[in-house]
Amino acid sequence: MTGAVERLPRSCPLGICDGSGWIVDADDSARPCDCRERRIQQARTRGVRSVLPAKYQGVGFDRPPLADMERKPQFRKAIVSVRQYLEQLDDNIAAGRGLWIEGDIGTGKTTLAMAVSKAAIESGHTVAIYSLPRLLSRIRRTYDADANELSYLAFFNRLTSVDLLHLDDLGAEKKSDWVLEQLYAIVDERYATNRPMIVTTNLPVAELEDQIGRRTVSRLTEMCQWLGLYGDDARYRVA
Repeated sequence: MTGAVERLPRSCPLGICDGSGWIVDADDSARPCDCRERRIQQARTRGVRSVLPAKYQGVGFDRPPLADMERKPQFRKAIVSVRQYLEQLDDNIAAGRGLWIEGDIGTGKTTLAMAVSKAAIESGHTVAIYSLPRLLSRIRRTYDADANELSYLAFFNRLTSVDLLHLDDLGAEKKSDWVLEQLYAIVDERYATNRPMIVTTNLPVAELEDQIGRRTVSRLTEMCQWLGLYGDDARYRVA
């Protein structure tokens, strides 16, 4: 799935401009209409809703669980690093710099990664988000694609051309030569074209190498800044 800021609608909600979001003066100079920022924000909101899972559409550093995580010493460094990454988001994406978030189950890895993807969508970047098991299932479907579905090549091109590819739960899939081949092909193409990824995993590097292959992990190591989240499983805590 991908998301991007949509074209502005061709009508001005304030009745000022011609719907383009710009006002052309008598001397042919253009200035933004008051409606422009409002409609850009609406388009960004639609982009978030179309790409992010419903559970994460309201994610933000000013609300739980990220606000709670930032107050805990074991998580603070990772949260600060992500905030710094987002301060230079456009530059990081242009340079192909991504994030690798590793840690225990239930520590907030997916939530933190979703905050990055949300910010990228709101900034107008195209984003695709998949858990690795769901991605592999989607790839298998392309083998039997009918005329109304994407072919393998078309789907592969989509995965490798979006501005940011977010893969959740690396290492959760059953290991096989086919899995190793598919994941390596995607990561290698994005590595070669300098397109960033954000990945989450419960596995330390050595175990992840065994699960998805050393070549793939090697490329991810170069592409991504590593962050660790270790602590108790928050899902078991009683409010």
